[in-house]
This record gives sequence, structure tokens and C-alpha cells, in this order.
Amino acid sequence: MIVVTGGAGFIGSNIVKGLNDAGEEDILVVDNLSNAEKHLNLNSLSIADYLDKDDYLNSLNKFQNVSAIFHQGACSSTTEQDGKYMMSNNYEYSKTLLNHCLKNKIDFLYASSAAVYGNGEKGFVEERESEYPLNVYGFSKFAFDNYVRLILPKAESQVMGLRYFNVYGPQENHKGRMASVAFHLFHQLQETGKMKLFEGSGNFRRDFIHVADTVKINLHFYESKSSGIFNAGTGKARSFEDIATTL
Repeated sequence: MIVVTGGAGFIGSNIVKGLNDAGEEDILVVDNLSNAEKHLNLNSLSIADYLDKDDYLNSLNKFQNVSAIFHQGACSSTTEQDGKYMMSNNYEYSKTLLNHCLKNKIDFLYASSAAVYGNGEKGFVEERESEYPLNVYGFSKFAFDNYVRLILPKAESQVMGLRYFNVYGPQENHKGRMASVAFHLFHQLQETGKMKLFEGSGNFRRDFIHVADTVKINLHFYESKSSGIFNAGTGKARSFEDIATTL
């Protein structure tokens, strides 16, 4: 069995789809459907079971046949100000799953974030010198990456962290204002025939990556059994204006 936490979310549900496309259906999705709209992301997928996050944590040791956990579950709001909640939900939850995987030799692939780099003025290299998160979301990912770094030399099973940049694509409808710039521009175009860009947006540049490519990266590393912490982007910065023009 493969476990996908956050499996009803944007990237998680796309990973489930990628696994389905590869012939894998023995999948346990773990999520929190307090935002009921997320169930739409599961409607077309084939899974073996679904569990609420808290129920999963309470029964973690009951699952004996797990080969891998794709840990995508997190609070991804960059404007969240409740640091205690963020660290519990993103940092402590991740530590619990990681230590469970290490103990049972289960492959562990998890979502980190380019938010660990802050404004990027120190570059985007997977090294401590480049990392300076500007919000508690970024700090929660930064803290866990550093926890992983201490463990990696002793790990006897796969531990892979992927620092997602600006991911866009299908299955992000439920994210509301936290959805990607591409999502908002596309829906403005659909609804009004026009797109609104704020003044100076041509100067703002980000590394935008389609979720399908993010899935390919996850599945590549899952198959290779490599360990480490790596950037998951295109390596090319594009302006908001460029994204709007493409749409």
C-alpha cells in the first residue's frame, strides 16, 4: 500500500492520479475534508481507502504493509499567523511520520517549499546559507528540512524532500485566494474575457511549474529510491505578465 497524505488536496490528488496512471490503486488517502469541496478531487481517482488525518495518526502502527508515504499534507497558507498551529500541523506531524517511516523502513517523500528561501536574495541553492524564510509557513518547512538533514546520514530507507516552487494546474479550485496566480488569471479570463494585472507585475518573476511536472519529479525519485532535499521547479523565472500572455 502507498499512503498519500493531503491526497484530496491540489498536489496530493495529482500524485494519486499519477500513481493510478502507473497502475497503482492500493492507495490510502489521508486528508481533512473540513473543506468539503476537496472531495471533488477524489471523484475520478481509484483508491483503496480514505482516513481523516487524526484517525490515521491514531492508528499509524496498524498499517503493516505500507511501502511508501507521499507526505503532501500541510497548511500551505503563507499568511497564516498562528505559529503554534503551523508548527504542530506542518512540523510535528511531519516528524511523527518520518520517524515512523525510519523505524519501519518505509520510503518517505515529502513536500518542502521554496518559501524556505524567503525573497531569494541569497539564491535558491539547497544549502543553509541561502535559507531565510519570511513567514511561519516557510519556517515550518525550513525547520523540518533541517531536522531531516540531521537524520539523513543515518537513514536506512528513502527520505526525499522536494522544495516546490510556484505550482499550478488542475485540482486547485478549493484553494480560494491561495490558488496559483495562473489559476486566478485563467478564471478571470473565463468569466470576464479580461485579466487584471497590478501595475508593475511585469517586473515580478517567479518559477512557475505545472503540477504534472511536479508529479513526474515525485514519481522519478520514488522509483530511483534516492534521498536528499532538492528544488522542484523549472529553473526559469517567468513574469506574471508572461503567464497572462500564455493563457
